[in-house]
Amino acid sequence: MAVGINSLKCFLFTAIAILHLVGSLNSVTAVCDLSFVDGNKLYNFSLASPLPNFPHGVLSEDGFYKVAANESVLWFQLCDGMIFNHDPPTCVDCLDCGGPLRCGMKCSALVAKNKGGYDVCSTIGHVSSTSTSVIDKQKPHKGIIVKMSNIVKMPNGSNQSCSLSVSILCDSNGAKGPESLEKLGTCDYATVMQHPSGCAMVVSVHGNGWGWFVTLLIIILCLFGGYMLVGAAYRYFFLGIRGLDMIPNLDIWARLPQRTQSFFASLVRKFRGPTEGYRSSYSPVNF
Repeated sequence: MAVGINSLKCFLFTAIAILHLVGSLNSVTAVCDLSFVDGNKLYNFSLASPLPNFPHGVLSEDGFYKVAANESVLWFQLCDGMIFNHDPPTCVDCLDCGGPLRCGMKCSALVAKNKGGYDVCSTIGHVSSTSTSVIDKQKPHKGIIVKMSNIVKMPNGSNQSCSLSVSILCDSNGAKGPESLEKLGTCDYATVMQHPSGCAMVVSVHGNGWGWFVTLLIIILCLFGGYMLVGAAYRYFFLGIRGLDMIPNLDIWARLPQRTQSFFASLVRKFRGPTEGYRSSYSPVNF
């Protein structure tokens, strides 16, 4: 039974994820969604989903986050590309991330380092190469890590992998932006921030249930609802039918209760046999 409940919960969250994706065809925020089952609990992270005080989820409303450390300045946006309506990067060599006129507009993470008196840019993250994972699988409530990466061509002609890892700690009371920048390697960086979006939505999947039957029933109901919705939309917009008549096969659904009643009545008569008020044509008659 527990396996059936797990399947049901996973199906529901898969359906929610599909609806969210269909409703956001031009959005890339799905890269920040993560769901997994641990024991009897289903953990669901959706960093870009709206919250009461954060309508854009973990995404910066300014279009980017900015943090500086030592002689490096880092710009990044979580779950999407950066947008600069103010304070854009002024570093050079931004060819693979928007070009000189739109520096930073076609990537998700950009770092600038001072070399010979000039700030030189390096793209260290793209949305297409973004991955998400929990900080600690033993403590899923702690938060989630968003990692962005990019392949950078070095002056000697070799390619080097660069990355930015942003740890988003769960804080249901408020948000605190990145304040420090850690350099993990030649071209790898890490920073930490706190945000309510880093908290997982937890659903218990422990208990008894109908298992696969409930899952099958939900799938059938969803398919039937989709058929009715598409049929009604087609009859309304393409055939110009209005009112109840736009429901496909309305006459069949209208007669369905009566047919069902007649079917069950015939079954009752079949299995119960003649009742007291029923008299066969071969029954004796007393005069």
